[in-house]
Amino acid sequence: MNMKKLSHEEITSARSSLEKIHLVEKVPLYIVLNSIRSNYNVGSIFRTSDAAMVKKLYLCGYTPAPPKKEILKTALGATESVAWEYVKDPKEVILKLKEEGIKICALEITSKSRMYYEVEKQDFPLCIIVGNEITGVSQDLIDLCDFSLEIPQYGIKHSLNVAVAYGIAVFELGKVWRGKN
Repeated sequence: MNMKKLSHEEITSARSSLEKIHLVEKVPLYIVLNSIRSNYNVGSIFRTSDAAMVKKLYLCGYTPAPPKKEILKTALGATESVAWEYVKDPKEVILKLKEEGIKICALEITSKSRMYYEVEKQDFPLCIIVGNEITGVSQDLIDLCDFSLEIPQYGIKHSLNVAVAYGIAVFELGKVWRGKN
């Protein structure tokens, strides 16, 4: 049997609609985007969040927010299907989530990092702090974390593009939540 690429209509027929997306169970991941500079990275993170079924995005600091043209272009409609909120101070969000019993982690290399694939189902619900493209997650936010997640780097560079790193982490975490690892 030959492999056949599915048409847009065939793919769409197997997906939830925008009108019903709120009824679908989301992965209990809350994402704090702190001072992300690039509209394109934010749009990409929205699109990945839709694909991974992330519960909510918090845009903080100077992270740009919809309806900026570049975000909408890259997100391809995901700004409508992903719950999001702009809150200037990321600490406000983190402390609120901590009070609700949600574990907090940074997507960052620290002295006590866990590999991103070592997260377990009992670590959920989970908030991931994603930091600035150049400076990463600030120490004052790391101080509020229960742990940090590291994606191993094997080349000469010690970091990935923020949207790429986010995609790697959330899909692995979604696998853990769904019991697929």
